[in-house]
Amino acid sequence: MRYLMGIDNGGTFSKAALFDENGVQISVASVPTVTLTPKPGYTERDMEELWQVNAKAARQAIEKSGIDPKEIAGVSYSGHGKGLYLVGKDGKPAYNGIISTDARAWAYVKQWKEDGTAKKVYEKTCQDILACQPVSLLAWLRDHEPEVLERTRYVFAVKDYVRYRMSGEAYAEYTDFSGGNLVNLHTGEYDRELLSYMGLDMVYEKLPPLRHASDICGHVTKEAAELTLIPEGTPVAAGMFDVNACGIASGLSDEEKMCMIAGTWSINEFIAKEPVLNGTVALNSMFCIPGYYLIEESSPTSAGNMEWFIRNLMGYEKEEAKENGGSVYDVTNAWVESIEPQENNIIFLPFLNGSNEDALAKGTFVGLTAYHNKKHMLRAVYEGIVFSHLTHVKKLLRNREVPKSIRLSGGAANSDVWVQIFADALQIPIDVIEDKELGAQGAAIAAGIAAGVYADYEEGIRRTVKITKTVQPRPEYGPVYEKKYQTYRRVIEGLSSVWECFEN
Repeated sequence: MRYLMGIDNGGTFSKAALFDENGVQISVASVPTVTLTPKPGYTERDMEELWQVNAKAARQAIEKSGIDPKEIAGVSYSGHGKGLYLVGKDGKPAYNGIISTDARAWAYVKQWKEDGTAKKVYEKTCQDILACQPVSLLAWLRDHEPEVLERTRYVFAVKDYVRYRMSGEAYAEYTDFSGGNLVNLHTGEYDRELLSYMGLDMVYEKLPPLRHASDICGHVTKEAAELTLIPEGTPVAAGMFDVNACGIASGLSDEEKMCMIAGTWSINEFIAKEPVLNGTVALNSMFCIPGYYLIEESSPTSAGNMEWFIRNLMGYEKEEAKENGGSVYDVTNAWVESIEPQENNIIFLPFLNGSNEDALAKGTFVGLTAYHNKKHMLRAVYEGIVFSHLTHVKKLLRNREVPKSIRLSGGAANSDVWVQIFADALQIPIDVIEDKELGAQGAAIAAGIAAGVYADYEEGIRRTVKITKTVQPRPEYGPVYEKKYQTYRRVIEGLSSVWECFEN
């Protein structure tokens, strides 16, 4: 039996998982990464620490698995999209890594939209510009810390940086860079003119060679092998944007399927042979399966909001559950299930980490009275997160047929009551994917293709992806949630003029 390692870097954890050829997760290790917040709206991480965390996760996964490391056929990566990871001419980090929840560059997005730059960029990249994308952050550095760009040798996405440390070779990868406004989607290559629109001409020479997700981008070095226990010389595949990885691990291989990922980010996606160019969808990018485009609607508005609620408002319940040998998630699910949707009129905007409505929007509860308690508030959090997904899905469905079902993964997929809310609000059946580290699984499939374990993604999906259950929508709840969704939309519209008041 051969084994494959996938390493996934999200917003708060680095996870390494080992899988056998049939997609069975043998072991997983998760190591937290420290988020640095030097100012409001800034989210960074120490890049040297990030590499050490990745090495530790890989080592722990191998030690927990009990397998002979020599049986590892390949390793690859997935990671959060957007953000920015710069390596200097000396081979060391040129700045802290910037995470995809960073909002410091919001003013550039506003400026580019007002002066027509965004329209010209869209014509080449088929996507809107976001404050957390590399181009916005590079423009901010150009104007605020120009010495950083002067000493920069390589511009990386998070997984490209970690792969660079593993193999010693510098490459970029299509799914990440085409999703960051750095690639002309029509030519599939870098474009000097595109960069000049945003005043980023100086960045062109700092962009590494582009590779596809399953291409071999070097081999594990002796130094990395000592840290990770992955044998020296093991092939290292390019890897992919975690949205692609979760899609692949959910079986996203043709145009009929549609996926949602409810983690820190609300990810909603399908693939198509052509990008959507009518302006209804914010993001088109190259999918990891050559010849397909990823049609994506996403924002940092999903289950991360519930984690904030638990951390700040459920400390007692969390400790009590732990003492009783249970989980705080059993408590949250029971609370939410105890309240019918029509019995709770609180609206929650899940914008604690960013928004899909306004770059300055904030997390908000509306409709609280002395009658309400934490259970009502938590029910509103579950629903608000679903409504943010629904906003994205409605945009996607303007460009395709309604799918027979939508495949759901991420933290929310582990909650039966939450999955039922998704099904009832969307009035579409929800397929729940087998509970494992999907970002790491998608990366492992790419590693398997690079190592010759799988002929292609189709074979990798056929051998590894399993649907555990399908939850049917209840028609009688459709009008209830549609009414609540319309209230959610009206709250967003009503607050649209006040967000600037909350900026320093």
